[in-house]
Amino acid sequence: MAREENVREIRDSKALAAIAHPLRHRLLDLLHLDGPATASLLAEKTGQAVGNISHHLKVLAASELIEEAPELARDRRERWWRRTSSAIKWGAQDFPDDPIAEAAEVLTLDHQHAVARQWLAQRETYSREWRGALFSIDGWTRLSVAELEELNDRIVTMLAGYRDRPPPDDGVERRPVFFAARASLGQP
Repeated sequence: MAREENVREIRDSKALAAIAHPLRHRLLDLLHLDGPATASLLAEKTGQAVGNISHHLKVLAASELIEEAPELARDRRERWWRRTSSAIKWGAQDFPDDPIAEAAEVLTLDHQHAVARQWLAQRETYSREWRGALFSIDGWTRLSVAELEELNDRIVTMLAGYRDRPPPDDGVERRPVFFAARASLGQP
């Protein structure tokens, strides 16, 4: 299996429960895309109360998914937070018979669908160029477990190449793009 640098592998239910919460998931996304932030900045971006954001940041910090960035504070009262990794990885197989894992899988799928539905509802507000560049792909194939693991490794490596690079300063417009890939067993 491919090894990624700066990937947090979730192995405990406490951390899994922390990332499964929709607002905490969104906070992790914002900290990844926009970089370190204070609870006040995150409250503005999410429309939530600062106290609520502070609570959720403490939960994420307790699971070591984020950490304080004290070097960014202008005074002793200001608290900045950053992610501890650029990606989070977990698998339901590591949590046998754990209802938290089942709930986390459902919430993750709901999040992926919500982002796709949001795009569909707002796509006319984007330029023709952006609408033409975005894509959706699916299809059936027959794979062995080893082939499925290889496919996963290739997708993870390719995505990491884009996710972990600093954005080039070349004047080209770059927007946050959500990418989700999921392999599921079933019948057509």
